Order: sequence, then C-alpha cells, then structure tokens
Amino acid sequence: MVVLVPDGPVGRDGAARLCDAAREGLAAGAAVVACDVRGVRRPSLGTVDLIARLMLTARRAGGRVLLRGPDPALLALLGLVGLTVGVEAPGETEQREEALRVEETVHRGDPPL
Repeated sequence: MVVLVPDGPVGRDGAARLCDAAREGLAAGAAVVACDVRGVRRPSLGTVDLIARLMLTARRAGGRVLLRGPDPALLALLGLVGLTVGVEAPGETEQREEALRVEETVHRGDPPL
C-alpha cells in the first residue's frame, strides 16, 4: 500500500509529485493508493483534480484509491462531479457492523423485546 498525505491546497506540481509517488509504489507491487485527506480543511476543485489524477494513475497500473478520513464536504463534492466510483472511505456501509437486536420484519405473535 502506498500512503500519500496532501496537506492543504495542492497545485499542479504537487499533484504531479504525488502521482509520481503513487506510480512508483504501484510499480513496486502495491495494489492500493491510500490518500490520507484528514489534513484537507476546505476541499476544492483542486482537491478533486488531485483525487481524479490519483484514480487515473492507480487504474492505469491496475490499482485503486482509498481515501482516509474524508470530510463529508469532500465526499459531497466528489459525488457532485461523479467521482465516487473507485474511491473508498473506511467505515462506509459495506464495512459497518450490523446493529445488535434489530429486527427487520415483525411476525404476528412475536413477543416484544
């Protein structure tokens, strides 16, 4: 796994540098590019551009991108531009634990809990 940490606004040079680091890690055998975005305070189109470039870099090398600690505003912005496919956020629905003692259907005659 390749871990990248953008810490604020990333320009074209910074995005190119991070993509190069992702490309090197993927060429060395990593399958996942983990992008720790907890330091991104105000997501912008520059952040979206960086993530899109990382997704393209990973896809070309047969890998995938994993976002760590995304802000809800960043996830909303990514969804707005259609980049939710291929970006995973730990703790999303597929990784959530099932609630205990929750009954989805009620059968006639079942005693209340």
